[in-house]
Amino acid sequence: QVRLVESGGGLVQAGGSLRLSCAASGLTFSNLRMGWFRQAPGKEREFVASMNWSGGSTSYADSVKGRFTISRDNAENTMYLQMNSLKPEDTAVYYCASRRPPNKNYDYWGQGTQVTVAS
Repeated sequence: QVRLVESGGGLVQAGGSLRLSCAASGLTFSNLRMGWFRQAPGKEREFVASMNWSGGSTSYADSVKGRFTISRDNAENTMYLQMNSLKPEDTAVYYCASRRPPNKNYDYWGQGTQVTVAS
């Protein structure tokens, strides 16, 4: 059974930092491209960042470039999102997801973790 479990969300003041984790089980983690997405209240889910299996290929949404850093530890089957200089508009439920290239669609998703940035 494939499971992706996010953790690390919480309430933080604007300008602060949080580190999200995504623990994966039931799949071959090192073969996957992993991604972070978020969904704010009343808005559609949006892409935040992704990384290939080796970490040599990363992609970020323009809104988070220079502030967020995606990383992964294949030995621990875990992915991370370091979020610095947080803004109130970063408030959302953050989800991790996986896809197996060359598939373009993310087919496994976590349950999400809430990030709230207070102004």
